Amino acid sequence: MKFKFPALLFTSLLAIALYSPVNAQTLPAVEIPGTQALTLTSSVVAGQEYQLYINLPRNYARDTAKTYPVLFLLDGQFDFPVFTGIYGSQYYDGFLPGIVTVAITWGGKNPDAGVLRGRDFTPTKIAGMQSGNAPKFLEFIKTELIPFIKSKYRVNDDRTLTGSSYGGLFTLFALFNEPSLFHRYILTSPAIGWDNAVLRTWETKYEATGSNAPTRLFMGRGELEGNDPAFLQLADRLKKVKNLEVRTLVMEHTGHSGTKPEGYSKGLQWVFEPQPLQLSPAVLDKYAGAYVLGKDTARLAAKNGKLIILPESNNLELLPASDKDFYRSGSYLKIHFETDANGVVTGCQVEQYDGEMFYKKVK
Repeated sequence: MKFKFPALLFTSLLAIALYSPVNAQTLPAVEIPGTQALTLTSSVVAGQEYQLYINLPRNYARDTAKTYPVLFLLDGQFDFPVFTGIYGSQYYDGFLPGIVTVAITWGGKNPDAGVLRGRDFTPTKIAGMQSGNAPKFLEFIKTELIPFIKSKYRVNDDRTLTGSSYGGLFTLFALFNEPSLFHRYILTSPAIGWDNAVLRTWETKYEATGSNAPTRLFMGRGELEGNDPAFLQLADRLKKVKNLEVRTLVMEHTGHSGTKPEGYSKGLQWVFEPQPLQLSPAVLDKYAGAYVLGKDTARLAAKNGKLIILPESNNLELLPASDKDFYRSGSYLKIHFETDANGVVTGCQVEQYDGEMFYKKVK
């Protein structure tokens, strides 16, 4: 008996064949522009090969004398694409400086990231899974990875560590055990209940000494992850630690994995937010006046201890980063005022995302 396919069914099967994964594999892969991949084999972690995904900041190749902060991102196999997008948007909006991102994942033949992250990110061994390798993984970062990155890229000692879930657990473990290794920590949905909350052992030692230099910690979790009070209790304890600033965020209608986009965005904004600076009215008054570039005139005014761009109705407030440098929160706008030998303001260098220009002060 011969079976005849109905025309509609035949068309559907043809469409499936044309758009099957086999055919899709013949198409070029989508890559993230401006990124690089390196491998590093660790002697500390028993010959484990690590894959490193690198995102270089804008103008890295042009500004060859400049060094950059470096951010180490855990679970690169999951988070590098989303983090790269988040960084780009926050940089464009003026919240971030140029940063070298180093995302860490596992290399070698057929690596099982689900198993290996449990091994490397957890501080103690428990039965039934590979675990407890966090001390060696932290040593790998300190003695092998950081020197390796410094040998390849123009990075300085301003370092940030970022992770989620088990990665958040490890981020806290790193803070408690090597508090001077990083200056900023961003974590979401940390697995702080691991092994009957054994993390408290290292936390207690850290609380007794604190950090040697000012350090910022951002901790986020999802509203739908459960009503576990341990997260906020941990934050409350850490807020009392010497040289440590802590900010928390509970994200509305968000589950475990979904904390990353908002948590990383808000975390980056806060840990890189300049320290508040208050300038005297006399300093601000020097900068008030008109500035000209060709036919374009910009006017600044000092009012109520603030420097604003007129007209005042636009609500364009400039925040001080120093006594000569100002920025606007939420947009890529940086202004540096220049003075002559007598301290008289001669103009300002304005930096925006699409270029720089100099405005001359006329009155």
